[in-house]
Order: sequence, then C-alpha cells, then structure tokens
Amino acid sequence: MSHKIAVIGSGFSSLSAAAYLAKAGHEVTIYEKNSTVGGRARRLVKDGFTFDIGPSWYWMPDIFERFFADFGKKPSDYYQLDKLNPAYSVVFEDEKITIADNLPAIKETFEKVEAGSSKPLQEFMDVASENYDIAIKNLVYRPGESPLELVTLQTVKKLGAFVGNVSKDVRKKFSNPKLVSILEFPVLFLGATPSNTPSFYNFMNYADFGLGTWHPKGGMYEVILGMKKLAQELGVVIKTNSPVSKILVDKNNNAEGLIIDDQKFLYDVVLSGADYHHSETLLEEKHRQYSENYWKKKTFAPSSLIFYVGFDKKLKNIDHHNLFFDTDFEKHADEIYEHPKWPDDPLFYANFTSVTDPSTAPEGCENGFFLIPLAPGLEDTPELRNQYFDIVMSRFEERTGQNVRDHIIVKESFCVNDFIKEYNSYKGNAYGMANTLTQTAFLRPNLRSRKVNNLYFTGQLTVPGPGVPPSLISGKLVAELIEKHSPS
Repeated sequence: MSHKIAVIGSGFSSLSAAAYLAKAGHEVTIYEKNSTVGGRARRLVKDGFTFDIGPSWYWMPDIFERFFADFGKKPSDYYQLDKLNPAYSVVFEDEKITIADNLPAIKETFEKVEAGSSKPLQEFMDVASENYDIAIKNLVYRPGESPLELVTLQTVKKLGAFVGNVSKDVRKKFSNPKLVSILEFPVLFLGATPSNTPSFYNFMNYADFGLGTWHPKGGMYEVILGMKKLAQELGVVIKTNSPVSKILVDKNNNAEGLIIDDQKFLYDVVLSGADYHHSETLLEEKHRQYSENYWKKKTFAPSSLIFYVGFDKKLKNIDHHNLFFDTDFEKHADEIYEHPKWPDDPLFYANFTSVTDPSTAPEGCENGFFLIPLAPGLEDTPELRNQYFDIVMSRFEERTGQNVRDHIIVKESFCVNDFIKEYNSYKGNAYGMANTLTQTAFLRPNLRSRKVNNLYFTGQLTVPGPGVPPSLISGKLVAELIEKHSPS
C-alpha cells in the first residue's frame, strides 16, 4: 500500500531512504532547512574555488556501488570516480610517509620504516579483510532492533574481537610509533579513539589499504547531486528552505505530520534524518524516547574547526589528502574525549582536491581544506578560530617548506557554532555518536520510535554509525523497517 511519507533533512541517509521508499511506491517529500540539499555534505563555491563543506573522504566504494545497483544504476551514471595514488600522506615531525593505492606497495613502505614489518602487516590485513567481509555480509545491514541480529556462526567465532581494542592489536604487532599511528588512523572515522574501538573494527584498515581512497570529480558533493537526481527520477519531491518546527502526533500516538512555517502538513509516516537529539525536541516531551541525561552520558564523535582556503599559487610538497601527525596524538585525543578543551598542540588534516582535480580551483591556484578535530560543546569565538588558523598555517609552512600565508585570497571557517546553527547538531558534533562497544548496533538510538507509531529516524547517530557509507546503509535499513511496520 502506498503512503505519504515526510523526510526531514536531505543528507546521505535521508536521500538514501527517500530513494528506497519512492522505489517501493510511496509518495515521498523531503524537507530541508537550508537552501541546498546535502545536510552536512554541502558545497562552498567562492571566487572560482570549490570546497566540500563536510565529508571529504570517499572510502568503501563497494557500498556506493551496492546502493546504486539497488536501483539498476552505477555510480558512473551520476559522477566520475578516480582512485587516488597516493591515497594520502602522513606528515611526521621528521619525515613524510606516503601511502600508495595497493597493499604490495604499502608493504614496501612499511619495510622501509621498520624492517620485517611487512609480514605482520599482511597478517593484520588478512584479519581486517575477514572482518570486513563479516561486517558487510552479517552486521551493518541489520536494523539494530535486537542483540540476536549479531549472533551468527561467523560473529560467534569473532566474539573476542569485541572484547579487545584496535590500539592493543596494532601495538602487539608493531612497535614503530609512526606505523602505529598510520594503522590506528582509519578507526578515527568511527568517532572514537583506537583504545575505545573494538578490535573487530579493524575492518576499517581493509577499507583503507584494501579498497583504497577515491575521489569523485568535482568533489564529494557530486555524490549528493547524483543521489538527488536519482531520488527525483524516482518521484521524490525535495523542498529546501523548509525548517520543521514540530512533529505532529495524534491522540492515538501516531505520527501524523509536520509544522513548517506555521503550516500543517499531514503524512502517514514521518522519518527524520536530522540530528537525532534535535529531532526529538520537535516532539512533546512525553513522546521522546531519550532524556537529556541520556544524551549527556553518550560519547559523541568530535566536532571540528575547518578552514576553507584559496591560494593564488600552486603549492609544493602536498598530496590530495595529508594527515599532519607531527604532534602528540594521545595528548590531542585526551583533549577531545577525556578532558575536553581546545588542544594545546593539535593534529590536523589538510585536503587539496585541486592537486588531482583542477576543476576545483582557478588555473594556477590551489584549494585547501584544513581540519582540526575538537571536543564537541567547546566555546567557539572568532578569536579562537584566528588563533588556531595561525597555528595550522605556521606548522603547515614549516612542514612543507614554503610560504603560504602571503598567498591566501579566500578564507572561510566552520566550527562548533556553525554545526549547531546549520545542522542543529548536538553540542556541535561533526560526526554523530562514536562507535564504542557500548554504542554499537542495538545499543545505538533506535531507527524506529518506541513511543510514537509511524515515526522513524536515520543517520549517523543510529545504526550502523558515523560516516558516509554507514549513512547510505542507514537509509536503506530504515526504509525496510517502514515497509515492514507502516500502516496497512
């Protein structure tokens, strides 16, 4: 039976869910508070420079392929994808280590850093590959409604992998601190420190070294535009500049619609892909599943201070993706998770899409995306942003051996206050809720409301977790739940 379905937000998970629901024959309308679609994956265009405002890494290409294949399509029907080589570089205090686009070459790099390390790397990757296969086939496409979803022959054999943690596993096999940092890096996409991330999640290392790092020509926003086009081809209606002020619930505890600009819009089903905490504030308190105390106790992924910088020259000694791990990682992590504060000596990430994609900057110029991970909920002022911009530029100039500050012609920033203002993000988090052991699978916020019938949620605060590929999967999972439980 066809239903009228309202979707709040237009990020990856919302567009994914809308496409699946429209394919199933439902009448789907997306309401987006901002002027463009994409949620946190928007685009900034200024003076000929193009910047992805949010996500900038394209990992797990198989998840994207699987998504489009569900509609008889391929990613190449909507955007051009190139594999990066090198995938990325890691800058330490005394050297830069470049990660190639294939495991044999990466093993050679490890050998140069630490003799004999290629063998344990292969062993580590064998486990990571096996875990990835189990995760994709047995875990991440489960809706998180019951702990029994996790019980399969394969997962029972891997029980120990949920007791240990990634940091211990890496350090058992590798003693060189640089190699340790490189192997611990991928799980940061899950929003927690390696020491708080279950061993099983080393499948992210397979996503890194096994599947490689890719770039959609024009930037990550091209993926959003592709998904938007697909959704519209399926009949989804998208309305921007439409902030939802209330989710309506009738006397029988059924979601019945939305209030937008003081107007009532009636629907059979309501799905929110907006920030979960914010979505529940659109309900009367008696209809909320989770208290403020619940959210306060949860471990959230970091927020970020991001700078979008246009340079009037080509830069040297840089790659497309660059990780500056030239300071104390553990100290910075402590300042995010254990004792939240602005970091004394931050690690940062720098992305220059114009290195491999000239369309993202004027000829002879370079676009730079600089990101510092921060604890959510910190004070955010112009003075602090300027202070940390100077820190990043000084370190960047020192490590790459060039003057760049005199060549800046575009500069914009995005931080905690912007995440709150633009996305109603809880405490200004950038990536949702961390995938720690106690916040995995059925222990995450529910896709389906326990208090309001026909009300659903999707996105990186619920299953499977933070990141772009999990958000695509989350949209599929919630669409399947709606099909299973929607009114007849």
